[in-house]
Amino acid sequence: MTKPLGITVSRHIMDSQRLHPEATGDLTGLLNELIVAAKTINAEVNMAGLADILGMSGKTNIQGEHVQKLDELANNTIKRRMARCGYICVMTSEEEADIIPVVDGYEGKYTLAFDPLDGSSNIDVNVNIGTIFSIHRRKSPHDHLRQGEESDLLQPGRDQVAAGYIIYGSSTMLVFSTGQGVQGFTLDPSVGEFYLSHPEITIPPRSKYFSINEGNYNFWNPEVRRFVEYLKEDDRESGRPYSARYIGSLVADFHRNLIAGGIFLYPRDNRNPAKPHGKLRLLYEASPLAFLVEQAGGRAITDEGMSILDIEPTSLHQRVPLIIGSRAEVDLFAEFVSGKR
Repeated sequence: MTKPLGITVSRHIMDSQRLHPEATGDLTGLLNELIVAAKTINAEVNMAGLADILGMSGKTNIQGEHVQKLDELANNTIKRRMARCGYICVMTSEEEADIIPVVDGYEGKYTLAFDPLDGSSNIDVNVNIGTIFSIHRRKSPHDHLRQGEESDLLQPGRDQVAAGYIIYGSSTMLVFSTGQGVQGFTLDPSVGEFYLSHPEITIPPRSKYFSINEGNYNFWNPEVRRFVEYLKEDDRESGRPYSARYIGSLVADFHRNLIAGGIFLYPRDNRNPAKPHGKLRLLYEASPLAFLVEQAGGRAITDEGMSILDIEPTSLHQRVPLIIGSRAEVDLFAEFVSGKR
């Protein structure tokens, strides 16, 4: 007997829309357009070594970082696809200094913030990389002749209507949430469709893994150092020592912990006075992943214990420290920074 095909991501999105009679279909259309862009990027990623798109492009982004050729290609792919989709009023990318307008006449009622290729420093060594996205409703008046504004993008993570990522690796996966749990889809390259492979993802409430760049140990705050030392102590009764798992690509580290459990830490450090608030970007990395982890039962906070989703953004490229993952370990970290441990 032939096994029936699984549920495609398009079918899943349409079925979810039917549960909301008031829905206009715009969010469905927006997600479907992003999925097409992701398939395009995936094809380029898989051909990167053969198509001369590995290595540096010779440009730097707003962060002062060297732009990889594939990073630039991914950024342009999303911009071109979404600029005339008709569902968004404005975009912002980690790679660009200013807001990105849409094509006149195609203004919609949502906004899009994206990291086109997270982990791009690992492109040349074939480590998993990914695209992260965040969607809000616009706040400015909506009509089809009015572009969105920067204020439409500067909204707290708690107000996201959808967020997710596409991870390109041994298999290509789309993981996203519209505020009703987290769903994971795996791309079947033979037919070019994402099929539901990880329904209702929940992060294990407790784990035995931690992910952090220990090369920065000497630059951390004392509370962070004490927490990491605690995790590495030998105490079988409390399940220690924890095992270290650090890939160095945020989307890959987060994905592993989302599925298997764990805590990821990127605290601020005192090595670079120009980055006193941490390294990771609020709009493009921390906020969407925090939305996902809370939908999956986990938690995301700063290294001072504040919820990531409650931060009011003040600039497009605002940086924050990020502590994210299984609830038990993030709660434990919060006890260390609050002085309860």
